[in-house]
Amino acid sequence: MSHRGSILCLPSGIWAWSVSQPDDVTEAALERVFAEAENIGLFLIGAGRRSWIMPDALRLRFHRLKISAEVSRTGTAVSTYNILLGEGRRVAAGLIAVD
Repeated sequence: MSHRGSILCLPSGIWAWSVSQPDDVTEAALERVFAEAENIGLFLIGAGRRSWIMPDALRLRFHRLKISAEVSRTGTAVSTYNILLGEGRRVAAGLIAVD
């Protein structure tokens, strides 16, 4: 499968994600993730080529939903997602496209 642009990898499938930079990662941009919270144990955010610190309010929302959230560069997040998915873990990811 090939896709141009950012994607959400969720238990329900792979979805186009209208996020192009880390500052676009908001509660509204993550609503589909939050809707599937009961099926997600870990959510990985691939923040493109640079690191990003998730805002406290967003981190708290994940915590309240009992989802661990980790931020890394997109390449690292893709690798981690693939490994954990292969192990059958309850993992999901939001991957910001890298040009």
